[in-house]
Amino acid sequence: MAELGLRAIGPADVDAVQELIEADPGYTERITGYPPGAADAQSLLMMRPEGLAEDAKVVLGAFDGEALVAVADLLRGYPKDGTAFIGLLQVHAEHQGRGYGSTTYSLVQQYVESTWPEVRTMRLAVVDTNAEVATGFWERQGFEATGEARPYRYDKLESTARLYEKQLAE
Repeated sequence: MAELGLRAIGPADVDAVQELIEADPGYTERITGYPPGAADAQSLLMMRPEGLAEDAKVVLGAFDGEALVAVADLLRGYPKDGTAFIGLLQVHAEHQGRGYGSTTYSLVQQYVESTWPEVRTMRLAVVDTNAEVATGFWERQGFEATGEARPYRYDKLESTARLYEKQLAE
């Protein structure tokens, strides 16, 4: 595996992000009940929880040279100060099973620790319809279930989102 570089995703990267999303339709189907849509990359760059400042969201890409191999969506100070919420970490289908997910997460954690010094907790939710694929991965990254669960709904898809957290070193 080559050395990955992490950088913020910008408007020029939208097509590469869209291609990454479309290359792994199973993920989108497990989370939304639908195949990927034509505006999914644009939505990823723009959507954030109500009341969260625009600059509190960053979408990062893990690049192998010029090739986008993974994308991560991060929210600073969500749902509370001192917390960074991972909304998405998706590896391109052609690169899955090769350690890119773990490497990308490691780079994301380094980004949070060096860029957002107030953050002491990483947090994410695993939707039950994606749990078979995602839970083991996140546990291997050091995340633990908090025991919190929330109803999850996307149009006709109804499931449960289970929250996981990882404490960062002081």
